[in-house]
Parts: sequence; C-alpha cells; structure tokens
Amino acid sequence: MDDLGEVMIERRRLIALAYRLLGTLEEAEDAVQETYLRWYRLSDDERAAIDNPSGWLSRVASRVCLDVLKSARSRRERYVGPWLPEPVRPGLLAGPEDPADRATLDDTVSTALLVVLDAMTPAERVAFVLHDIFAVPFGDIAEVVGRSPAAVRQLATSARRRVAEQRVDVAPQPEHDDVVRAFVAATAGGDLGRLVTLLDPSVTLRSDGGGRVSAALNPIEGAEKVARFLLGVLTKRPTWAIRTEATADGLGFTFVEDGAHRGVANLRVAGGRVTDVWIVLNPDKLARWS
Repeated sequence: MDDLGEVMIERRRLIALAYRLLGTLEEAEDAVQETYLRWYRLSDDERAAIDNPSGWLSRVASRVCLDVLKSARSRRERYVGPWLPEPVRPGLLAGPEDPADRATLDDTVSTALLVVLDAMTPAERVAFVLHDIFAVPFGDIAEVVGRSPAAVRQLATSARRRVAEQRVDVAPQPEHDDVVRAFVAATAGGDLGRLVTLLDPSVTLRSDGGGRVSAALNPIEGAEKVARFLLGVLTKRPTWAIRTEATADGLGFTFVEDGAHRGVANLRVAGGRVTDVWIVLNPDKLARWS
C-alpha cells in the first residue's frame, strides 16, 4: 500500500467519495489528507496487520467526513446567503473503478442530488453514499456511523426514498437540454416574456456568493421574479457572456468574462419548465472551471 501508484489510485477514489459526502472539493481534499495522515501515523506493523488497506482508508475517510458533516450546521449559520454544493464538470471524479454507465455516475455528483443529500442527517447521507453509490456493505457502514447494520439499512432506505421523491417528474436529458437552450437564448436576448413561459410558476432560484461576491441573500421564488433577477444580473454586468455548458445535471449555463467563469448554473426541469435554478458565484467554488 506504500507504493506511490497504489496510493494515487486510492486518493482519487477517496476524493470522489469525500466530495459526494461533503459537497466541495476543498473539504474533500482536506478530508483525504487527514485520512492519509492517520494512515502514516500507524506503525509499519500496524499497517501490515490491515488486511484490506483500501477498505480501511474508505472507513477512515468516511469517519472524517462524518465529523465534518456534524459540524456543518454551525458553519452554515455563519455562511453568507444560501450554501450550494460546488459544481463539477462531468466526469471530473470518474476513475477506473467507477461504474461504466457515465450518465448514472454523473448523476451522483449533480447539484440536484447533492442538494437533497445536504438536507439529510449526517448518518443518512453517509449510509446512502457509501451503500448506494460505492456499494459498501451495511456491516462496514455500521462501523463508520456507530450503529447496528439493521439501523444503517433503515437510514439508507429513508435516504433512498427522499432521493426518489426528488427525481419524480424530472425531465429526461434531451428534454432538459432543449428547455435549457431555450432558457439561455431568452436570457441572453433579454426576452422577459419568453423567459417567464419557460419557468414553472413556483420556480425557486438560489445563488451562492458566500459573501465573496454579490448574490441574492435569500431564495427568489416565482417565475417573473426569477426572470427579472436573471436579466438584471446581465444588465448590471454587461461584460458577462452567458453560454450553455455541460454539467453533471445535464446542460447548464455559465457566466463568462474574459475567459474566466464568474458563475455556474444548474437547472432542474420538470413538466417542460424550469423548477429550480442553482447559481454558484462564490469564486472559491469555481477555481476548477477557469
């Protein structure tokens, strides 16, 4: 396990795991670094006694993430405005051990799913991610969360139900992408009337600036309010261009200025209309896009 090649392969997988648990790459990388520190603090004899180093690293990384999740509530109370997960490009967290079905893989890092996971209890989130995405047995997850395998199974079932509820009526990708293209065209063209027709009457927009840049401090609800907000963003920032771009949620859009990404937006489409808009403007969460 001390072979550099093996370590790097495990690191990629562990970051993929930690990102799905924590929602940002920075926190995921910190969690993985702490995991390796714990590994190398072991004596040579202790490491040699571990039959499954990969499983050991996964369990320790999950425990580190669980501790972070338990402290997230107090940290979020200090966060300026809505908190959203860091958007990632499709395939960024793919690896040789990931499932072959790329659409399914990307869905596990989509904003739509991560927002649902963020509303779960830490134990529910860990149970769902470890079992349903990484196929970790319930007995191993029980060691991570400190509960019985039966209790962990119930946690995963509860989490799975919440995820399924979020996916009800979600448009298939071709329809999703068509709506997004029309949405971007209407926004770029300043067509308020067309934009309103593409938005569900109960649409909600959340923007994450993290106190670093200007963003809406509260969710914006209603088709006309959301449409006016989006058009106002481009009116106030005439140097920003809006363009469609592939995301883990399907087609989304980005705000670009002088080649740098100023914002990444993901949308949820259901019933032929946009029901949710998530815009990340916090530059700390956009570094890998530029």
